[in-house]
Amino acid sequence: MAGLGTWSLTGAALIILLLPRSLEECGHISLSASIVRLGDPITASCIINQNCSHLGPDSQILWKLGAELQPGGRQQHLADGTQKSTITLPHVNHTWDTLSCCVRWGNSLQILDQAELQAGNPPAKPHNLSCLMNLTTNSLICQWEPGPDSHLSTNFTLKSFKSRDKCQTEEDSILDCVPAEAQSRCSIPRKHLQLYQSMSIWVQAENALGTSRSPQLCLDPMDVVKLEPPTLWALASPHPHCLQLSWKMWKSSLYIEQKCELRHQPQLGEASWALVDSLPSNTFQHELCGLLPSTAYVLQMRCIRWPLPGHWSDWSPRLELTTAQQAPIVRLDTWWQQRQLDTRTVDVQLFWKPVPLVEDSGQIQGYLVFWKPSGQDGAARQLPLCNTTELNCTFHLPSEAQEVDLVAYNTAGTSHPTPVVFLDSRGPPLVRLYTMARDPHSVWVGWEPPNPQPHAYVIEWGLGPPSPSGSNKNWRMEHNGSISGTLLEDNIRPFQLYEITVTPLYQDTMGPSQHIYAYSQEMAPSQTPELHLRHIGKTWAQLEWVPQAPELGKSPFTHYTIFWTNAQDQSFSTVLNASSHGWVLHGLEPGSLYHVHLMATSQAGAINSTSLTLMTLALEESEMHILLGLFGLLLSVICLCGAAKFCCRPSRKNPLWPSVPDPAHSSLGSWVPTITVEETFQLPSLRDPGMPPITKITVLEEEEKKPGPWESNDSSGTCGLPTLVQAYVLQGDPRAPSTQPQPQSGTSDQVFYGQVLGSPTSPGPGHYLRCDSTQPLLGGFTPSPKSYENLWFQTSPLETPDPLLPNQEDDCVFGPLLDFPLLQGLQVHGVEGLGGF
Repeated sequence: MAGLGTWSLTGAALIILLLPRSLEECGHISLSASIVRLGDPITASCIINQNCSHLGPDSQILWKLGAELQPGGRQQHLADGTQKSTITLPHVNHTWDTLSCCVRWGNSLQILDQAELQAGNPPAKPHNLSCLMNLTTNSLICQWEPGPDSHLSTNFTLKSFKSRDKCQTEEDSILDCVPAEAQSRCSIPRKHLQLYQSMSIWVQAENALGTSRSPQLCLDPMDVVKLEPPTLWALASPHPHCLQLSWKMWKSSLYIEQKCELRHQPQLGEASWALVDSLPSNTFQHELCGLLPSTAYVLQMRCIRWPLPGHWSDWSPRLELTTAQQAPIVRLDTWWQQRQLDTRTVDVQLFWKPVPLVEDSGQIQGYLVFWKPSGQDGAARQLPLCNTTELNCTFHLPSEAQEVDLVAYNTAGTSHPTPVVFLDSRGPPLVRLYTMARDPHSVWVGWEPPNPQPHAYVIEWGLGPPSPSGSNKNWRMEHNGSISGTLLEDNIRPFQLYEITVTPLYQDTMGPSQHIYAYSQEMAPSQTPELHLRHIGKTWAQLEWVPQAPELGKSPFTHYTIFWTNAQDQSFSTVLNASSHGWVLHGLEPGSLYHVHLMATSQAGAINSTSLTLMTLALEESEMHILLGLFGLLLSVICLCGAAKFCCRPSRKNPLWPSVPDPAHSSLGSWVPTITVEETFQLPSLRDPGMPPITKITVLEEEEKKPGPWESNDSSGTCGLPTLVQAYVLQGDPRAPSTQPQPQSGTSDQVFYGQVLGSPTSPGPGHYLRCDSTQPLLGGFTPSPKSYENLWFQTSPLETPDPLLPNQEDDCVFGPLLDFPLLQGLQVHGVEGLGGF
């Protein structure tokens, strides 16, 4: 059984491998056309052979174009037993595709046959056909443009024939010319051509869908001849503005009449080409003039058959030539400086600048300075003082020499000599000289012209001190004597000090030179003042610095800024004017570290000084105690004020101390004590008209405990008070007039002064005290009361009062009081008055 299973698997695999091949031999596809136009329809049929035993009579034939199934197939059974399926594709939109005939085999499609479909367009007409007769290769070369791609393989053929009557009559045909692959040009050899005879030429394009041809070209091969360019040669020319040329033609075109064109342009610069046309070819020479001297030029030439038709040759290879030099045509502006070496010799430094008088003034190769002593002929001038290529020269002259000659030269000769006359400074000076900086690279220098007006000015400028004198000196001459200033732009740099000198020149003399210093732009100072600590305290620090001396070329400081930072990185700053040289920092914390630095600012920028670190002094221990004590005292005062406000509120029912009425507005005589456990007193009406006014009433509370630290031993008037008292002072009657008559003695019961000792709430008796006074307290005329008039009051009216013995230490007599001694004692006139209580 195992062997049978193995054979079954092998047989099935062989059937699967052999089955597709056998199915492919069963069908065949035929097309209505293998190549069609893009977008045209195509019809295909697939026929299944009747001998194909693997397919049943009802097998369905399917069509695929590429990878997509195509609907619309019509299947039929033919009489000979074959099956046929036909499909029409309405549009072929791909230039190449595959059409397949398939049947279903199991769950998949099996291809029976395949066919390739090609689609494209007929060939477009070639255009722009042109031909040239090349005498070098001795062939007719034609080229064209094939037009748009047809997507099909297209063959091009260059066809031609000999003809007469302007190509109306065809005579002998010429061998077709087939171009190389992917090329659009073809050459007809000279042996197939007949010169000076017309021929008709066209291009034919052919592919599977059709044929097209270009427009016909009728020409004579010699009418389209293209000559080779000539070869240029240079000849020597004695004129500085001209170039002498010659050229040589190719041998094949020597017997052809032609004309040539020459173009040239300067080798340097952006000038365009200049054209010289209609040069005859038989002369083979030409002189080109009107050029710049000492200038390199590039030249090219081309030729064409003339007067018969033809084509221009290519431009010849470039030829580079330089025109000859001419003697310089310049004006030399001169300036000089003299220094007396001794009594017989003068050191002269001569400066000059060439100013071209014409556009092509000639190249200058050097300069010569001559001096001809008086009384000698011109031969002495051949010994130059200087021969240099620079624009200055230094030489020695005798003191009597007043003039030298300066010339510029090159290989073509020398310029006209320029006399240099050493003038004396006898002319008037400039009225005023000033400068103004326009931008960092220019300085305006102005002046007021003197009277008479000069005919020229010499302006010199160069770096000022500390640069060495005469280094990098610049100068120029202004020939317009009416101007009042000029702009200096050469070699002007910012942040540099320049010394500017202006000298007026007159006809036979010159004025004295005037100097001025100027900057085009100032720079920030190189360093700032160094910051120092002068004094320091607990909450302040005094800083100082020494301002720097002004520097040349450096912008002065406009202000200072002090920055300081504490240990918590809190930053502070203040701005000071430029005249400041010190500052005191206030509001610092004691015993704290600070970082301070100074920044100096000018119009050109800002720069920082070195940083300074300082620490304020710490507070002493005594100062700490004082501060803590003040803080505690302030806190106590606040608490006391709060407590007093709380306790004195009128809405409280139980005050901390008894409420005492105003005695000055009460009738004290009607206050009678009652004998109860808790004493209750009836106060008289404040509106009692019989109540005498009380000038001063003092209530003293006597404590049984020992005096505390806040107790006082002071006395009122002449009374000594041994215990702590609490005083209430009431002045006058608010309803009484401001001036009250003094009561008469013996007729008034008023008490004008009195003191009561004791507490109204204490169980013991109180003390009533009368003190010495200048006012009569009783009816007598004595200024002070007697000792017996000070009585001891009992707490009960039934008890007999005991007299109070006078105290030797005090001037007052203490005696027992009633429960409310203030109200009772003031009604007492003597001992006999006690019975009334």
